[in-house]
Amino acid sequence: MDQVTARIAAVLTEKFDVPAEQVTDRVSFRELDLDSLSIVELYVTLQEEWGVPLDAEAADADTTVGQLVDDVRKLLDGRRPGGD
Repeated sequence: MDQVTARIAAVLTEKFDVPAEQVTDRVSFRELDLDSLSIVELYVTLQEEWGVPLDAEAADADTTVGQLVDDVRKLLDGRRPGGD
């Protein structure tokens, strides 16, 4: 598990009481019982932590943890020198 995946899993378990064994790349926010306010709170938390502009409005209950991980990775890669 890479750093981004591990941190998102930790936020989900610590802040939203999601059992760690439920957090996989394919699980949706709906399956984790996150409502729209929880999704926005998750995105805001990650934006503040990493300083990346995540679009919480683009996320919905069918967004998966894997999609969020991919979005964060792309944004972090874009901040690195030589990133696209």
